[in-house]
Amino acid sequence: MKLVLQRVANASVTIEGDVAGQIGGGLMVLCGVEHADTTKDSEFLAQKIVDLRIFSDDEGKMNLSLLDIKGEALIISQFTLFADWLKGRRPSFLKAAPPAQGEALYLHFVEQVKSKGVKVETGRFGADMKVSLLNDGPVTLILDSKEKFQ
Repeated sequence: MKLVLQRVANASVTIEGDVAGQIGGGLMVLCGVEHADTTKDSEFLAQKIVDLRIFSDDEGKMNLSLLDIKGEALIISQFTLFADWLKGRRPSFLKAAPPAQGEALYLHFVEQVKSKGVKVETGRFGADMKVSLLNDGPVTLILDSKEKFQ
């Protein structure tokens, strides 16, 4: 499972002109699922994103977590995180999990983050979404569960 985290002042997702989810300060999370991913990957990453100390304290140091600041998360499914772009000009997405598996693990990840006490908003799996955000920092991290389990 691969995540792109962006620390945001606010973020929203629109589907067919309607706001599907919006948050104030916290994390905008793009979430990609590949074939080999399991619930273990989603549980590990859910715990990691709520505990990462990437928010500034009173001295401007990154010492606070999403839980510490009582931040929110906007979690968007993003199969294109597993694009293979090395050959040719059109990326291949064969590494991404099939839709049923991808959606199940994405939803499991969302529920895991919620269970930690974080307010979570989402888009809709498989939908054409327009995401807006005000990046804070900017602070952007890429997390891959396979790096932990190698």
